[in-house]
Amino acid sequence: MRFDILSIFPEMLNPLINYGIIGRAIERGQIEINLVNIRDFSEGPHLMTDDRPFGGGHGMVMKPEPIFRALESIPRVKGDTKVILLTPQGQLFNQSIARRLSKFEQIILVCGRYEGVDERVRSRYVDVEISIGDYILTGGELPAMIIVEAVSRLIPGVLGGARSNLEESFEDYLLEYPQYTRPRVFQGEVVPPVLLSGDHGKIRLWRRTQSIKRTLERRPDLLEKAHLSKMDKSILKELKQEQVKLSALSNQELGPG
Repeated sequence: MRFDILSIFPEMLNPLINYGIIGRAIERGQIEINLVNIRDFSEGPHLMTDDRPFGGGHGMVMKPEPIFRALESIPRVKGDTKVILLTPQGQLFNQSIARRLSKFEQIILVCGRYEGVDERVRSRYVDVEISIGDYILTGGELPAMIIVEAVSRLIPGVLGGARSNLEESFEDYLLEYPQYTRPRVFQGEVVPPVLLSGDHGKIRLWRRTQSIKRTLERRPDLLEKAHLSKMDKSILKELKQEQVKLSALSNQELGPG
């Protein structure tokens, strides 16, 4: 897969391509990342990429011409390409979107700045608008890094093991079960005995139960989308009954209001 990232501060993305999983995937030729400086496609002595908005208002808006020229400079690979604008107005990024994007041959990410980009960039050149959350950032560089990492992890071979990403949080809309390593006892807290039993059937059941329990406690909204088996639904039913009992006991301890 190839990622082309358009930014007026491409140097911000250097840590992404030089370290960790992404850096190793680039070295192995599994992914390619091309950083494009939008300023290189601007005109005039000051290489301006922004201007005041028509109609007045605060801030500056990114001009359409430099972005258009930068997009035109990018060679398109054989296969599907998606041009993505990173903006707070876009659809909220999640694991499902990451999975869909991982099927494309090329992803072009346009990092907005200031008050946003000229609307004609959106209407003429952008396929998808994506936001990473309901908050405001200075620019699209951090969202671009997040999307590249989330998508790259889903490309076969990038993580190494075939099942490396199948049991992580948000895969199958369930949060990941608790993880433990050495030492067996840390500050008086002991690793659950089932994980030391060597019984892989019991370990799988414990992990699945803990995954459902953690999702119920922390992100119950995800359970509406989760693909639950008959056994999973039985586990969930028991966990909900346990929640009701604990809530009733807590109310009794508090006494009358």
